[in-house]
Amino acid sequence: MAQAALIRESDVETAPGITLRCREAGTHGPRVLLLHGFPEAAFVWDEPMLALAGEARCRAPNLRGFAGSSAPADASAYKPKALIGDLAALIEDFGAPLDLLVAHDWGGALAWGLAAQRPQLLRRLLIVNAPHPATFLRELRGNPAQIAASAYMNWLCRPDAAARLAENGYARLWPFFGGGAWLTEALKARYRAVWDLGLDGALNYYRNSPLRPSTRPDDAIHTLVLSDEAVTVKVATRVLWGERDEALLPALLDGLERWVPELRVERVPDASHWIVHEQPQRVVRAIRTALAS
Repeated sequence: MAQAALIRESDVETAPGITLRCREAGTHGPRVLLLHGFPEAAFVWDEPMLALAGEARCRAPNLRGFAGSSAPADASAYKPKALIGDLAALIEDFGAPLDLLVAHDWGGALAWGLAAQRPQLLRRLLIVNAPHPATFLRELRGNPAQIAASAYMNWLCRPDAAARLAENGYARLWPFFGGGAWLTEALKARYRAVWDLGLDGALNYYRNSPLRPSTRPDDAIHTLVLSDEAVTVKVATRVLWGERDEALLPALLDGLERWVPELRVERVPDASHWIVHEQPQRVVRAIRTALAS
């Protein structure tokens, strides 16, 4: 209970009518913003933030559409421009330039975009199992293994996906985690609490993304053009990657230095996509290393 009391909550307005609920820890030191993915929420960063509370100011938002943050009903409100705008507003409110942006999964997708488009807002970037758009596009076009691994994304775009995921106590969502021993009953209760607030906002991230596997030649992924200028990240970047990730395969790291010139990659052979839960102390070490670099 004493540790839980160290987590503070705040609401930050990032656009007209849009407020993000944030979790925070620490009162001094470098500013660290931590972004979650799907089907997560800001609480997944509690343990790393508490470990860093004596040496850094940490803020973890519930992204637009997730767990108490604004969740517009219109799917178009979740286009990348709006979501990256949320991050820019959070950083301006926190104090720009940010010392470190840490991001996992969908949070990582947004972080890659922010770092490429508005590098002046951050000094360093730490990506945790989130593919760069250029390598993801390459693999979704030419790697059958990644195409198969990403097939679930199309299912999540169904209009009835939220209702079907909620059926039978979220029976279709728990397998996303792969049955790891870290998924305790207490942690399941935290996930249920945020999922009970609604899933449609989170699913709109998938519905707005052209980076989805397809064998149809007329789909957007086959005509999408990502210029090097638009996706090159000139911010100092570290990548922490659990190699047992079943959805995002290690080939996504191949050739990454073409678009991220100042790059360091740490591969973790015994971790999966859920490394933040599985090995939180390794994540904390990666954050400290990034801040010290």
